[in-house]
Amino acid sequence: MDQLQIQITINPALYLRNPESTDLGRKIVSESIELIDELGFESFTFKKLGVRISSNESSIYRYFESKHSLLVYLISWYWSWVEYRLLFSITNVFDPKIKLRNALQLITKKITQDTNVSFVNEVKLHRIIIAESSKAYHTKDIDKENQKGYYKTYKRVVQRISDIVLELNPDYDFPHMLISTVIEGAHHQRYFAEHLPSLTNVKEGQKTIENFYSDLVFKAINQY
Repeated sequence: MDQLQIQITINPALYLRNPESTDLGRKIVSESIELIDELGFESFTFKKLGVRISSNESSIYRYFESKHSLLVYLISWYWSWVEYRLLFSITNVFDPKIKLRNALQLITKKITQDTNVSFVNEVKLHRIIIAESSKAYHTKDIDKENQKGYYKTYKRVVQRISDIVLELNPDYDFPHMLISTVIEGAHHQRYFAEHLPSLTNVKEGQKTIENFYSDLVFKAINQY
């Protein structure tokens, strides 16, 4: 497999100063993930983050204008990272069925830490995506933010996998609905498994979620 040179890039509209450009910025990102995972987004504040990183609250505002902007930045970072891994998993794979299986596994499996990015704990960030990401786009400003490209990376991941669905069945009318449902559904099932287990059939040590959504997608495409 050819090595992919893909850089995780974030829409500049999401920050006032690129946090990846300085040690303090990377620390803000890293510790905000730790703190949001620990406290929840509602209880998270820049004041608490400032105490955590031993810096003035005002220094955080030099990078992000609000905690909402920071949350959207983290979501965008996560989906850029997923896109990188998605492209790596399907590059030089020519059978669309295998490509789709690889893609579905990637978006439904349990996340493990990526040692290639030292300042981001992807496991904790994934928990934030599951528990908090809907709070970013269930707002009155969602249409304006969408026009500014805040959620472009998430939409691009859905588009890439939808394109694979259409490789298998060009007549399938609902690829975007199918893939976005898989992504959001897999997140819900992981949340249910941890907090409301009677709402799911997840079994410890088994790939229940991955198998369920793979089965669902291929049956939907084939039976259409």
